[in-house]
Amino acid sequence: MKLIMKFGGTSVADGEKILHVTNLIEKYAKENKLVVVVSALAGVTDKLFEICKTASKGEREFIEDFIKELREKHVEAAHKAISNFHVLENVKLTINETINELKNVLFGISYLREVTPRILDYVVSFGERLSTPIVWGALKSKDIQAEWFTGGNAGIVTDSNFGNANPLMELTTFQVKNKLQNLIEKNIIPVVTGFIAVDQNGAITTLGRGGSDCTATILGYALDADEVWIWTDVDGVMTADPKVEPKAKLIPQLSYNEAMEMAYFGAKMIHPKAVEIINGKDIPIRVRNTFNPQNPGTLIVKEQKISSKSIVKSISLIRKAALITVSGASMFGVPGTAARVFRVLGDKNINILMISQSSSEANISFIIPREKLEDALSTLEIRLLGGGIVREVKSEDGICVITLVGAGMVGTPGVAARVFGAVAREKINVRMIAQGSSELSISFVVKEEDGEKAVRALHKEFKLDELDEV
Repeated sequence: MKLIMKFGGTSVADGEKILHVTNLIEKYAKENKLVVVVSALAGVTDKLFEICKTASKGEREFIEDFIKELREKHVEAAHKAISNFHVLENVKLTINETINELKNVLFGISYLREVTPRILDYVVSFGERLSTPIVWGALKSKDIQAEWFTGGNAGIVTDSNFGNANPLMELTTFQVKNKLQNLIEKNIIPVVTGFIAVDQNGAITTLGRGGSDCTATILGYALDADEVWIWTDVDGVMTADPKVEPKAKLIPQLSYNEAMEMAYFGAKMIHPKAVEIINGKDIPIRVRNTFNPQNPGTLIVKEQKISSKSIVKSISLIRKAALITVSGASMFGVPGTAARVFRVLGDKNINILMISQSSSEANISFIIPREKLEDALSTLEIRLLGGGIVREVKSEDGICVITLVGAGMVGTPGVAARVFGAVAREKINVRMIAQGSSELSISFVVKEEDGEKAVRALHKEFKLDELDEV
């Protein structure tokens, strides 16, 4: 089989885990042709975002300490993962050169006191540019034939939407095949940085948070892989968060559409854009546990046979959400009011999780991440109030979003009645409801303290802990 194997940050958190990853690669390389995608070491990307923000305020005293800590973290990982002295020295040289480049960039930002989206992408790309050579070095120490590439060097080209770039798949497919196919045929493993690519001008771009999943599916699409494997720190996709519902079970198989719905509504197993990228080809994605490789995980396929028992497959809970309601009798019949509201939020890069509008058109309610509430409220009040159309902007912050996903819900009568009946029996008040036209999901809002109780009630109602196959 031709496999794309992506390893997330928890899988390559340190040198010992990298060594474990290379053992897995060695095992599967014996009978398969592999391409490996590597994320940054755990926590590094978040720290790069933070230090970039700090530097943009003109604060320079933190940079030297950050650079020292980052260098030590990666050199230590290299020492633990790489046994061959000459390979180790080669990788350490790459680490030092890369970190010195980062240091110069951060000092430049501190003097300019400005971070453009393009510069931010350049800075956060260093996480993968530091981790990937270590994985390559660990493979070389085992005498495994491998070459490492940045996403751009591997041929991945995107638009110039810095921070959340979209791949130009026709050009990317041509370039990836040209650069990697010959190596794969010779059983040389390409080891590629996740998350990062280049635009048509050669500037580094990133594919959005969690974008290493996208790198894996881009390569899978371009190379006509048999499967794409997403290695993470959980066994696969569960019927619910096991920390909330201890009886949660592993879901052996999902459709692309179900996986995208789950990803949009809080499931962290795969980036929704990664599934969308590969949707044009019938290439399965498998979510597996790096630390429990005996488990086959969850297989995500384009189309799947829907069991009559599996009406609902998964129940997710999004915490730390906030509800905003924009209202005014004059909104009725006025074209463009909703567009104006959402444009205001879009200008501030505030993501909307759910939308609901009354039939009277006199109010619009929507859910946003709680940390964006203050910013959203002040912006909406300044831009909308006093214009004669919007009369009031209200908010509620102690809420959470619960979403049920399952292809079996499509066309099945009475699902909503069972959902809200189960919630009502627990005396939980529903604040807002939304259902997509696809009928694959139902989402609703409750008080945060009622969230976990609602998940457990729904898990029991749909007997997700009793099904042999969900």
